[in-house]
Amino acid sequence: MSKMDDLRAMREARYEQMTARAAKPVATPPKRQRPARVESTPVASAPAADGSEALEAALCGHRAISGRTCTREQGHAAKSHRYS
Repeated sequence: MSKMDDLRAMREARYEQMTARAAKPVATPPKRQRPARVESTPVASAPAADGSEALEAALCGHRAISGRTCTREQGHAAKSHRYS
């Protein structure tokens, strides 16, 4: 066989493998049941003496690559972050 005949034979063999693989049904993983949600009452935390925790909770909290955090309010409309 010539080089072109070899290439043609390899191409046809690969095509047959792909069509055979495509004809097989794809096995889907079984659906897992989600556990039931447990309703719990929120526990009220004691406010901090200096109020820094409340201030930190109200901040955006976006972290820059350098590790600094955004000091704008949570959910701010500004496109840019303000780091401190």
